[in-house]
Amino acid sequence: MNLTPQQRKVRTEQRQQDASQAMKEHLAHEKAFYDNFRRLKAERQAREAAESRKQSASK
Repeated sequence: MNLTPQQRKVRTEQRQQDASQAMKEHLAHEKAFYDNFRRLKAERQAREAAESRKQSASK
């Protein structure tokens, strides 16, 4: 496939835009994952602490 220099430039720019968009989406998904992970971890720790206090109080 023989491309003109102009076509090559357009293709390169499009690929860069696609890669940039893909990276933005990846980072957004990664942030959402870790935010959810931290929230669930905090909920679990709070639940375990409450359970521990309940067991200590009943002894």
